[in-house]
Amino acid sequence: MLEPIAIRRLPVVALAASGLVLTACQGEPEKTPAPATEPAAAPAAPATPSPPPVLSRTDLIQAAEAAASAYAAGSGPNRDSLSGRRFAVRQAFGCQGAAPAAAEDAAGDGLARWSWGPERKTLRLSLTPGDWTQSALISGGAPDWEAVEGFWLNRPWLRAEGCPAAQGDPLASGPAAPSPQTVGLAAVHEQDSSRLGRRNGRAYSFVVRGEGDQPAVAPTGGYRLVLEGRLTAFSDGRAFQCRATSPDQRPVCVAAAQIDRVAFEDATGAVLSEWRPG
Repeated sequence: MLEPIAIRRLPVVALAASGLVLTACQGEPEKTPAPATEPAAAPAAPATPSPPPVLSRTDLIQAAEAAASAYAAGSGPNRDSLSGRRFAVRQAFGCQGAAPAAAEDAAGDGLARWSWGPERKTLRLSLTPGDWTQSALISGGAPDWEAVEGFWLNRPWLRAEGCPAAQGDPLASGPAAPSPQTVGLAAVHEQDSSRLGRRNGRAYSFVVRGEGDQPAVAPTGGYRLVLEGRLTAFSDGRAFQCRATSPDQRPVCVAAAQIDRVAFEDATGAVLSEWRPG
């Protein structure tokens, strides 16, 4: 008779050891990577303010109109934001033809013109600044202003830079007298400033000659005067100062300025001649 086979039991210790071996074979659980740290944003650099735009003829005429209104209303002297601003004025002259040639010793009137040369073979462009040093318009000037030379912005009712398109009255018995000038630039010269930029009664002048032996031809669109510089201020802090002899008259307003370029151009914008102080 067969004897029953005895079933042998493994010790508990052996079973535990096998469990450890199984766990070791499975390996350690994967670790979750830590999220990447984003670099701190650099502080934004302060924005550099852009310079204000250059003032044009239109801008100066509008500023003069505002100054005239304030003067007529009796507004107190308040500083404006124009002092220190750069400007570039371009305006037409000689649109109606030649002007009589001025005498060499004639006082300057601050207006550009062109006239015929000898035998009408050449054209002479000229501009003699006015002497405004003792003018009532400059009574509010700074104490160190030694000389003031004046330039007019002609036809201030026309803000465009070109020649006027309006025609005169064909039924008029004669040429009409031009309106008085009411808007200007007062080029100031301080006591310790360079003398090179002062005209002292001398004209800006340029002679236009014809091609070869041909005489010069009268322009069809006039010429252009260019004035560039920077506005300064009167003693009250304003760039413009106005005066009027009557409340029923339009005030005359001029802006204090330091002019650093004067030029003559033809109607297409080609530079004929230019002057820079120094």
